[in-house]
Amino acid sequence: MVTTQFEPSQHRLAEDIYRLEAGEALLKDSPENLIEVVGILKSYGVVLDAYAKNLKYIAEHQFLVFFNFFKYFNGEVTPKKLLRHWWHDRINYEYAEYVMRVMMWHGGGGLDDYLDSPEFKKIADQLIREKFKFNPLMFGFHVVFEDFLTEHMRQMAYYKGLGDFWTIMSKIFLELSDRYLNGEIKNVPDVVQHIQDGLVADANFPITYSVTLRGKTYDLIPESAGLTFLPDTAVPYVESIFFRGTPFPGLVSYNAQAYQIPVQQEEFGYGALHADVVATGTAGVPPTLLMQDMRHFLPDYLTEFYQQWGRGEGDLLVKICQSFQKSMFCVTTAAVRGLAPHPFDTTDIEEKRANRRYLEQWMDRMLKTRLQIANAS
Repeated sequence: MVTTQFEPSQHRLAEDIYRLEAGEALLKDSPENLIEVVGILKSYGVVLDAYAKNLKYIAEHQFLVFFNFFKYFNGEVTPKKLLRHWWHDRINYEYAEYVMRVMMWHGGGGLDDYLDSPEFKKIADQLIREKFKFNPLMFGFHVVFEDFLTEHMRQMAYYKGLGDFWTIMSKIFLELSDRYLNGEIKNVPDVVQHIQDGLVADANFPITYSVTLRGKTYDLIPESAGLTFLPDTAVPYVESIFFRGTPFPGLVSYNAQAYQIPVQQEEFGYGALHADVVATGTAGVPPTLLMQDMRHFLPDYLTEFYQQWGRGEGDLLVKICQSFQKSMFCVTTAAVRGLAPHPFDTTDIEEKRANRRYLEQWMDRMLKTRLQIANAS
């Protein structure tokens, strides 16, 4: 057990608080956890890069296209790619869109606020009118129902915002794998520090969105809007995808009289940190698509590790999901540490107390996650 030089915490997860204050991670350090986390983030980094490229392609080239049958082809439609698509020998881009819709539905952060602003609505209206100026039916539809196509462009902005976010996270995860193979990453706290450094380094990366139509560029999210990577995409992503999420069809009832789904969105607990990994592989559970994608890019050392326990590759998707959940506790740790009011190595007693209060608030949210199960496995 990690001890603390500070006054004891009365929180139920006091031991986890002490670990964070001592510079460790929510996930306990062990050689097995290190292999799982680094290996799965290597695979995840490859998949995220593919997801990000497709999301940005859709945002920049498929906007205001309502029957975009080839949106997953990134502009390269060939017989070979079409056959692979029909045979389902491809990346499951549907999962990326699912995450985008969850993030948009929960909202939060500067991106969500800006998309409701008069500035965004004005430039979106100009784009829509230019797009359909030779189509009297759609032009008239927009005049009568002006929020419909504007909402479509808001969704396109979330495609681009999430694509930018995942591009940065992919780079962080792939660099982590390289450093691990070079012997620079030796334990779980090293993993967290690497991710935290990456988040901080790109914290002010501008989130923008521009499209070109008939030779004219429309800056739907200009750099002057001041949206940046960390506060406007990363923090809302942690809130909506790690904690809240959405209930999966077939696992809980959507019937209002059944009272299986909370009335308020902020009470949702279906995110990655809450997910029951056994449900992976079940019909209607979107993360299954992500696990299927990651299985194709597992590094050899992680595949060998999986073969040593359980049912070998017979329960591979469940093992991938377990490792992925562990890795998300590491990403959460990096975010928690990066957003702390004061450095954790401070010697000022009031700053220590402020950090303690901050961590106890985070631990309140961790009580119903699978943190204790992840640390027991």
